[in-house]
Amino acid sequence: MNSGDKRFHLVSQSTRDFFRTGRQEGVSLKDMLHGYVYGRWTYLYIGGGKGDHPMVKKLAPVIRAYTKLFPPKEKPAGMLEHSLTMASGTIADGYHGKAMPLNSVKELVMVNQPIRVDDLEQVIPYVRARSIVLENPNHIVVLDCPCRKHAENPCLPMDVCMVVGEPFASFVLEHQPETSRAITRDEAIAILEAEDARGHVHHAFFKDAMLGRFYALCNCCSCCCGAMGAHKRGTPMLATSGYLAVVDADECIGCASCEDYCQFGALSIGDEEFMVVDTELCMGCGVCESKCPQEAIRLEAAPEKGIPLEIEKLMEAAALSEV
Repeated sequence: MNSGDKRFHLVSQSTRDFFRTGRQEGVSLKDMLHGYVYGRWTYLYIGGGKGDHPMVKKLAPVIRAYTKLFPPKEKPAGMLEHSLTMASGTIADGYHGKAMPLNSVKELVMVNQPIRVDDLEQVIPYVRARSIVLENPNHIVVLDCPCRKHAENPCLPMDVCMVVGEPFASFVLEHQPETSRAITRDEAIAILEAEDARGHVHHAFFKDAMLGRFYALCNCCSCCCGAMGAHKRGTPMLATSGYLAVVDADECIGCASCEDYCQFGALSIGDEEFMVVDTELCMGCGVCESKCPQEAIRLEAAPEKGIPLEIEKLMEAAALSEV
């Protein structure tokens, strides 16, 4: 083996696979390096963006001084997010999530064949990172949530974020061995159902540096999630599910059980003492529907909010377009 081969094999197999896939997809070297840093040092990257990583807290005075000198183009949601904005154009376009009701996200986990669906403009209303390319979709890794990892009084359990398909699953498993593990589809479904029962929101996450595609399923709470915090503060990092919650006034008794679980603050008791939905804030996640003891809330399609990410329908549409 020559010295070049030795140097090559110092690089892990999952890293080689990541860069090989990126080259095949025509991803720029800059984006591949960005993706490598993101996947290799996930907790520093996301914890830094939120401003709650211990290292970032020590650097806070320097960061604040820098942001005064070089204000971000859009309102930052964390101490370092302004630098991400400057580097990638806009945070929302390059790193974003799609809210999904439980049944839809379970469909995505149960995909049993490689698929490719590109340019989902109506489903994922962002400029970049809106493809679903699943190689080895049964390869699923769960890891400790980077948003909860360094949060004060985080929601539990920690291991609720899932990376789906290759080359991402192997990359995370190899580079985050202490905080990740491979799981089966049945285990993934059990995690989704348990998080749903806790009232947490399912998001499919897309990132330009992760080869411009879907790569992870997260179960999010507004108290810990960086993306939800950014969205609340004006950086539109999340797309609605394509549904809206609708209240049956005849069935609603105004108990406010659903309001307590709404992660987006979209529910409140109206003047007539039944629940009212703020259609601007509602993301159609479906949490309120499952938490209404009277079954007075349902999700209805809202085309003006976009098209749901329903993988079986998308696969059928893609197959028809090829005929």
